[in-house]
Amino acid sequence: MRHLLSIADLDRAGIEELLDLAESFREVTQRDIPKVPALRGKVVVSLFYEDSTRTRLSFETAAKRLSCDVMAFSVASSSVKKGESLRDTVQTIEAMGIDAVVVRHQAAGTPHRIAGWIDAHVINAGDGAREHPTQALLDVFTLRRHLGPSLEGAHVAIVGDILHSRVARSDVRALTTLGARVTLVAPPTLLPASLAGWPVEVRHDLDDLLPDLDAISMLRIQRERQERALFPSLREYSGRFGLTVERAARLRPDALILHPGPMNRGVEIAAEVAESPRSVILEQVTNGVAVRMAVLYRLLGGPDVPDVSEAQDGLIAQDGPEAPDGNGARRARDRQDRQDQHDGRDG
Repeated sequence: MRHLLSIADLDRAGIEELLDLAESFREVTQRDIPKVPALRGKVVVSLFYEDSTRTRLSFETAAKRLSCDVMAFSVASSSVKKGESLRDTVQTIEAMGIDAVVVRHQAAGTPHRIAGWIDAHVINAGDGAREHPTQALLDVFTLRRHLGPSLEGAHVAIVGDILHSRVARSDVRALTTLGARVTLVAPPTLLPASLAGWPVEVRHDLDDLLPDLDAISMLRIQRERQERALFPSLREYSGRFGLTVERAARLRPDALILHPGPMNRGVEIAAEVAESPRSVILEQVTNGVAVRMAVLYRLLGGPDVPDVSEAQDGLIAQDGPEAPDGNGARRARDRQDRQDQHDGRDG
């Protein structure tokens, strides 16, 4: 793997390999000193042209825990303000001697362009409304830890502003590649004009769907990307599509609640729901560090880098993830039963 620009860069085996590696690195993050020398001497640049809290800090933390040197680029204090082009900026940074660039940009396709200009590895940390591959990886990683090593047949709903969401696009690719069943829920104005080629179901009513879900991921309304009003009001949107306390009560007791952040509490999700025991929103953030450690290691771990098990003092479990509550196998059987019933209704 030369770059990570899209979830489409990975087949099912590639995704599962990264998730298994992330499980090993998650153990590292729980240590008293959560740092290993696996990538000592490597230099990683975070090149963020959009504001970010979770993704930027997560990547920088992941790089430091692998003993990389980290360079943080700030648009506000750079020559971009003087008119320097993107190409000149990234080639100038590469000339300083770097190994990888983590890129977030408001224009779709920017990481692909950068990958053609420089020799360093490029990781897409979000490009416009196109993709956000590491967010999708941490989302499926989080689901696997609760639902079991296989997501085959798991029913996941993605609710909200699908039209402007790079997370939704990457999540759909990752989830369906791993065998999950995905339903998109949104008003028609917040869906892409065409869903041709999307292996998903579409609903405009959330309520009837809730009891059938293994997990639900809530998306915020991205008003900064909307050029016109796409629904009457936030109050009406929340009333129809928000995960309120009453709606959350209709979910199965073991259903999971996700959100890629940042949250608009009281709009797409009630504060009480975001903080409920079934919410794994903060766990997603924790898992993001381990997943991004796995991505960096897989990209930068060449023949001059010690084997990952040696780099972590032999303390890594190599048998893949296990559901923390031990119920992964039972949940998988339950999912298969529900899928059989769903297929029977369709037939």
